[in-house]
Amino acid sequence: MRDLKIPEQRHPEKAHRPDNAQPKKPKWIRVKAPTGEGYNATKKIMRENKLVTVCEEAGCPNAGECWSQGHATMMIMGDICTRGCTFCNIATGRPENLDAFEPGRVADAVQKLGLNHVVITSVDRDDLKDGGAEHFAQTIRAVRHRSPKTTIEILTPDFLKCDDSVLATVVAAKPDVFNHNLETVPGLYPEVRPGARYFHSLRLLQRVKELDPTIFTKSGIMVGLGEERQAVLQVMDDARAADVDFLTIGQYLQPTPKHHAVDRFVTPEEFESFEKAAFGKGFLMVSATPLTRSSYHAGDDFAKLREARMKKLGQA
Repeated sequence: MRDLKIPEQRHPEKAHRPDNAQPKKPKWIRVKAPTGEGYNATKKIMRENKLVTVCEEAGCPNAGECWSQGHATMMIMGDICTRGCTFCNIATGRPENLDAFEPGRVADAVQKLGLNHVVITSVDRDDLKDGGAEHFAQTIRAVRHRSPKTTIEILTPDFLKCDDSVLATVVAAKPDVFNHNLETVPGLYPEVRPGARYFHSLRLLQRVKELDPTIFTKSGIMVGLGEERQAVLQVMDDARAADVDFLTIGQYLQPTPKHHAVDRFVTPEEFESFEKAAFGKGFLMVSATPLTRSSYHAGDDFAKLREARMKKLGQA
């Protein structure tokens, strides 16, 4: 990978547009509208099993590509979140009671889709004593029972108001990958992720490895929210100190005018530079592109992650 020089000036384009104007979306961030038989077949399975997907709720730009290939990220515990993050398009409010049959329906959908790798995420459920940890565990066990060869990746909330035993419940269910996103640099938490705590999220990821060193850990951030490059590099250092294996970095896209504004569109060359820096800091796997999302190409990336670990152990 070639050495890249990134200009010190962070937002030269801001001098040429009003503060309330959004930068023009560049060609590298544009995607095709979702269509095709594969997309429709995946959508049908989701509807038949009365499942919610983060692909739809969060307005993921990769939904068309993923669904056309039979991939979808299952979102459990409803579509109402107890948090109000300014980057997220999922509705905030008072969620309904948990559906005891949901784990079985997720397992059924995974089997029908014939998934080799599945990503299961959720809304934040601060209304629940365990934050939904047992529901996560039940879903993992249901998928494992129905599709024993399918590898399972979970993307969890931070369980901020729960004690340590709650995290142990999820880890004991043995997901193959435990993902919890840091989302942004710590300096932007008050305006972007006000209900969360940066160092709590780091400790959560570190604690997973302490409970079960065999589980891969993963985290991700968005760029283009107003962060400085040095702050992104510091997040990389913090994540490595927490023994995170896999880092994702993607471009933030504003879901609606009411959400946090896009500060700028980060160039593909800058993403390449971030990837090089992250690998240099010791991550086993890095995905850093404008369209990178936590679950984008998750199955292929998991295979690379597992291979990287084996290679590292072979060299030890």
